[in-house]
Amino acid sequence: MFQENQFGTQQGGATASLWLADALKNPSRTVDRPLDWRARLKDWAEDVDLVPDLGQRVGSLTWFRGLATCLGLCATALYLSPGFQPVPGAPEPLMEQAQFDEVRSQMITPLAMGADSGHRMGSTDAVQPLRQTPERPQIELNAQIGSSDTLPRALSRAGVSANDVATVNALVGGDMSGGAKAGTRLDIVLGRRASRDRPRLLDHLAFRARLDLGVEINRVGGVLQVKRIPIRVDDTPLRIQGVVGDSVYNSARAAGAPPKAVQAFLRVIAQQMDLGSIHAGDRYDIVTEYRRAETGDVEVGDLLYAGLRRSRGKSIDMLKWTTGGRTEWFEASGVGERRGVLTQPVAGRISSGYGQRRHPILGYTRMHAGVDFAARYGSPIYAVTDGRVSFAGRHGGHGNYVRLEHGGGLATGYGHMSRIAAVSGQRVRRGQVIGYVGSTGLSTGPHLHYELYRNGRTVNPLSVTFTTTSQLAGRDLANFRARLAQLKGLRPGLRESFAQTASAAPAAAGI
Repeated sequence: MFQENQFGTQQGGATASLWLADALKNPSRTVDRPLDWRARLKDWAEDVDLVPDLGQRVGSLTWFRGLATCLGLCATALYLSPGFQPVPGAPEPLMEQAQFDEVRSQMITPLAMGADSGHRMGSTDAVQPLRQTPERPQIELNAQIGSSDTLPRALSRAGVSANDVATVNALVGGDMSGGAKAGTRLDIVLGRRASRDRPRLLDHLAFRARLDLGVEINRVGGVLQVKRIPIRVDDTPLRIQGVVGDSVYNSARAAGAPPKAVQAFLRVIAQQMDLGSIHAGDRYDIVTEYRRAETGDVEVGDLLYAGLRRSRGKSIDMLKWTTGGRTEWFEASGVGERRGVLTQPVAGRISSGYGQRRHPILGYTRMHAGVDFAARYGSPIYAVTDGRVSFAGRHGGHGNYVRLEHGGGLATGYGHMSRIAAVSGQRVRRGQVIGYVGSTGLSTGPHLHYELYRNGRTVNPLSVTFTTTSQLAGRDLANFRARLAQLKGLRPGLRESFAQTASAAPAAAGI
């Protein structure tokens, strides 16, 4: 900041004294003395702007002076530039043909130039082309059986001949009940072929036929021979116990329960109670089939036992048990019950309900003694619950018709079928196919006419929910309780004894 001094000779007194003192300190302000050339050049440079902003005051003298300065600087830079000529350097020495061939054999060249790679000798006039390319004596392959795949199909994809595939299938087909498991690895060795128009022979094949069986097939004396290698398997069921945290699924999975077992456990518990009523702190108990081979491979089977100890409410003990050729879930008391059994006999929508309606063909109003389900032609029709076929055949306006007697005065009828899959007198189970959707009889399109009889009179089928209850007794009940005690006596987790012996696996462990 600066302060302007406005004192002069006109002011008197103290003001005049201050002015005289300032004049004495700066005599150059009062006395004009000639300046040397350096001072004059400095003053001129301060007054003249050699690099003005060319974007302002265009066309003025100052602007033209700045333009001249810019052009002068550009001309100076161009004059002093080294030019655009290439910098001279020493040329590369030319290689002889032998050297070039040696270097080219080590290059990675495009396919169009032969794709030479690796350290090879360059070809000379002494090299003669082969009439036939020599073949490898053996080819080692690793294949895998995919989902919905078969062993013969996987071998064919790998290049095994049709004759060898048929021989392999005949040798080991009986060892794979249900077919090869998806993901099974196949170690294949193909041998030399007799001629180029013949497939290679299968020399070696190794794979895991089952969890407890490894298979090796080798060609000995021109004939394929099989060697079966048994693998020890522990069939002890797996028991998982724990406390419910934020959810049953997350808690059980964190405890090591397989996903398949946890999902089956939740389905069983959901038939007995609302899953939303399970609280943190409740204890779950899961027992599932679990097969573990000494090689470390495992197979998770069906759920065997589902238990839930609740802090509030009734606890649940459910055991899977087979009786009379049917597998059901039974409570610990030996009572098995299925609530809300199938009430819709076909996959379709309701097109006409029970009650009075105008008949679409006859044209007058009358009682519609059933429920119509519109479905695709040929869709399967299922029995809503267990029963006996009392009629199967043509039945007036119902067309192809099946009637089932379920006991207790209850019966069901199924009409307008395209084809009947049951015979009179046959015993059928819940969910068994008894026919297929059609449009026989008095019908305007493919659908199922479903009726429900109670003591010989029709009732609304949608008002009835079938419930089937089974009660074990006698020897079945004793065996059931023994099995329940056995599963509940299992120690949670895997058996340590087998885990110790699994480290000493035989040679079959590599299969």
